[in-house]
Amino acid sequence: MTPVFASWHEGVWAAVDILLVALIFYQVLIMIRGTRAAPMLAGLAVVAVAFYLAPTEKLTTLNWVVGHVLPYFVFALIVVFQSEIRHVLADLGRRLNFLRTGDVGGESYDDIVLAANLFSQNGTGALIVIEREIGLRTHIESGVPLDARLSYDLLATIFRPSAPLHDGAVIVQKDRIAAAACFLPLSMNPLLSTQLGTRHRAAIGITEETDAIAVVVSEETGAISLALGGQIERDLTVDQLRERLGSELRRYMAPVMLPTPIASQEDETDIEMGSGLREAAPQRPASGAESEPRA
Repeated sequence: MTPVFASWHEGVWAAVDILLVALIFYQVLIMIRGTRAAPMLAGLAVVAVAFYLAPTEKLTTLNWVVGHVLPYFVFALIVVFQSEIRHVLADLGRRLNFLRTGDVGGESYDDIVLAANLFSQNGTGALIVIEREIGLRTHIESGVPLDARLSYDLLATIFRPSAPLHDGAVIVQKDRIAAAACFLPLSMNPLLSTQLGTRHRAAIGITEETDAIAVVVSEETGAISLALGGQIERDLTVDQLRERLGSELRRYMAPVMLPTPIASQEDETDIEMGSGLREAAPQRPASGAESEPRA
């Protein structure tokens, strides 16, 4: 019996070749699962079958169509699947740079977490995007450039409902706010919940195209969400948000004491002052009571 491979080296390389091709197909299927590209695969399979059957002698017309369309078919695939191709390449770049750490410091983490806690308590809508390896220059140019140091006070000022920059997203580069009121692409994923509004779909959309992290606070419910890689984690607590940011940006965040709402402090102070005044005030006689006659 003639051996399939001349030496064991060829067998090893053939096995590696098959594993690599299988891995590529697996990763592509995982990345397009749940996107608009998934239904297109069925149509692409039909076209592939037509290309396979075209060279037969009995399908002359189909053979002529394939011969004239095939040179442009590759360009058509690039146009149709441009979003998915960009996402696959971006994910590949993230995997190659997985050893690199984030550039945002722990104090900046605290500012984002504290601001998210404030917005959640007040029911203020907010969208904060943290840039990582893939640049967001195109989206930064769509907003108002700031190039200011990231801080809790600045975030609270930007997203104040009466502020002119509260609509849109804030984009963070390292430890600075690059721009505010930025426009982001909306996700077209048909599997997203209908309860997600424009702010959440924008957060998912920017994470589908880049490796950015988006922190979202719902204006209706005050719920905190985190979007990453085209997926969204909803109803996070402040501690969970801090832990997720620390793990994704690969830095340790020490727990910080969350600020107590100012309104509750003032109410408690008023109650204490009021009770003290009532104790110190003398007891006045009733208006209808008569004073005792003197002896």
